[in-house]
Amino acid sequence: MIRTRTDGDVRVVTLDRPEARNALRPADLTALREAFEAPADGDAPPVTYLRGAGDAFCAGADLDAVAALDDPEAFARRGQRAVAAVEESPSVVVCGIDGPARGGGVELALAADVRVATPRATLGEPGVSLGLFGAWGGTVRLPRVMGEGEALDFALSGQVLDAEAALRTGLVSRVVDDPRSVADDIAAGEADALAAIKRRIRDRREGEAQERAEAAAFAELHDTHAGDIARLRDR
Repeated sequence: MIRTRTDGDVRVVTLDRPEARNALRPADLTALREAFEAPADGDAPPVTYLRGAGDAFCAGADLDAVAALDDPEAFARRGQRAVAAVEESPSVVVCGIDGPARGGGVELALAADVRVATPRATLGEPGVSLGLFGAWGGTVRLPRVMGEGEALDFALSGQVLDAEAALRTGLVSRVVDDPRSVADDIAAGEADALAAIKRRIRDRREGEAQERAEAAAFAELHDTHAGDIARLRDR
């Protein structure tokens, strides 16, 4: 489900499950983490472009998988590790959002260094409608990106933002027809400078404790609302 290829100075990572709007199952999260971990020889491309196949970026966690969880905290931690691998990749990660991004798809995009939307993009955190919330680092990264007030409104309301609204709130930095062109433009810079800029701006020494608390809270809510989740899945 996770495809990778290298095209010059850009590595392309594609979420390739278009029939399910690229929803992520546990095995997909592991494959995603492995795709973004630094190569053993350290020879990472300067820029990685993350995209979804078909007409969506990513629908988030696969609802069948969520409904069947027997260890929701472990699932949340697996998602957190996958998303953290995106953030911690030695390459600059440009995320191209074309079509819907929901839940874990938004969280995945939040871990990228640059988020670029097409005019068709929409972003939403619908977890609250299931009695859940985004637990792949969403409660940690959302306020960093949007500010606390916007993040609370976005997550608590379950609203869906179009591309222009996402731009206004800081969820994306550009709206363009071809997000890949942004990755190519960035890749034209000096690789060592790109890496240094990313390291400095990304240098934070907190978050792990917050994410552990986030995963535990997700697990508690999953247990409480397991029946509602199963009913929604079966509609």
